[in-house]
Amino acid sequence: MREIPKPTELDQVERKYVRETRCFKTSRVFPTDVNNHNTLFGGKLMSYIDDIASITASKLCRVNTVTASTDSVDFLYPINPTDSVTLESFVPWTGRSSMEVFVKVIREDLKTGEKKIAATAFLTFVALDENNRKLIVPRIIPETEEEKKLYETAPARAAMRKQRREESKKFADFLTVSYPWE
Repeated sequence: MREIPKPTELDQVERKYVRETRCFKTSRVFPTDVNNHNTLFGGKLMSYIDDIASITASKLCRVNTVTASTDSVDFLYPINPTDSVTLESFVPWTGRSSMEVFVKVIREDLKTGEKKIAATAFLTFVALDENNRKLIVPRIIPETEEEKKLYETAPARAAMRKQRREESKKFADFLTVSYPWE
């Protein structure tokens, strides 16, 4: 007779639907927001991405969260001064104390109504208690086809993040901390 496995700590963790973490932000592109190519400055978009991702992370666990990494930001289509930019953000997957946040950036030409995916981003956040110790985060339940695809492909992204972080730590050990004038 097969022994029934004992429940683990993670089996007892709260579960949340992806939709409970979803956030939206829409902004107009103003002349002060564009670069020398007359498109939205990448740094401005990255600021929007980190901002909405942090809100999404907090909605998942309702505690303090910190950005552990910006795993990728892929600029796919330019955002022009005639566009609005809408960011949609949600948590498609969680680890033990970390969560992956996906941000989809949609540019809409305000004159024609044409919409395109302008950028995508993956970030990792960690949940912390009041003493800055890691907390276990809720498990995620995907519902839509988009959410399920991101959920299914998340373990491969998590493995790449772990490997990249280990390589970054080794590389950081090689780097100097002194300034040239010292």
